[in-house]
Amino acid sequence: MVLVYIDHANGKIKKSSLEAATYGVQLASKMGTSACAVALGTIENVSKLGEYGITKVLHCTDARFDSFDARPIAKAVSEAAISIGANVVVMSFNQNGKALGPRLSVRLKAGIIPGASSMVDVSNGFKAKKNVFSGKAIADCEILTSTKIVSISPNTIPVAIVGGTCTVDAFNPSLTDADFAIKVRGVEMVKGDIPLFEADLVVSAGRSLKGPENWGMIEECAKILGAATACSRAVADVHWRPHHEHVGQTGLAISPNLYIAVGISGAIQHLAGVSSSKTIVVINTDPEAPFFKAADYGVIGDAMEVVPKLNIALKKLKAG
Repeated sequence: MVLVYIDHANGKIKKSSLEAATYGVQLASKMGTSACAVALGTIENVSKLGEYGITKVLHCTDARFDSFDARPIAKAVSEAAISIGANVVVMSFNQNGKALGPRLSVRLKAGIIPGASSMVDVSNGFKAKKNVFSGKAIADCEILTSTKIVSISPNTIPVAIVGGTCTVDAFNPSLTDADFAIKVRGVEMVKGDIPLFEADLVVSAGRSLKGPENWGMIEECAKILGAATACSRAVADVHWRPHHEHVGQTGLAISPNLYIAVGISGAIQHLAGVSSSKTIVVINTDPEAPFFKAADYGVIGDAMEVVPKLNIALKKLKAG
């Protein structure tokens, strides 16, 4: 049996968890078994997970799970895994998954592949690939323990609706108030329509924009594409953009399907956070910029001229 951990925000299932559900269902099919899910907290429409191939959802409606705390969640998920006899647990390698995976590994005495970038190969063992050394190499990982955990990098697998229904069973893990020692007094939401971790498309820019007053064309490009905006560390450090948009080795690591880098040289520290992107487009005046070596497509030109023309072309394309 494969168990999928369902992460949520404000009562809505995260896209990354739908990816985990798809991954778990496909892995279960390879193993000749089925996929079950565990959902904790106040979550809307958990029954819709049946559309993605999940056969059963264990749902604990305890509102104390509405705020993420890896300690009680690890305890609850381990109980869920044991109760259904799951020998594989799948989750997203997002911020919450990075905190949950190691704790769950200890509780279940399970080997873990954190940040898997491929489907598990079960033809000869239990093996999957993951990016290492800031994306400069790929490691082949194998789990030898009887219970296994796989956390998948966002955008590793497209969400697939396969149709079907699932049962939703009440789940009441044996937790006490002591397990919820951390109390959340308030939550400050990140502004923006699309969180970077959830974004399929990202438009990012660097110091070459010369000032925050020129960011309008980047925001316009992102709006046309339905993309999130991001920036280099140098931009965040001078407060042209908020720090939660900083991507790179010391910021967020993302893996969108499309990453457009405008006026960013592509130093190794920045590449460490975006090298897992499926397609990289670079716009830069310097033909020797390191980013061009990592790019799938490159435009040598001034961002002040290229981006406005790109926006016009995108609008025409969307119009018909």
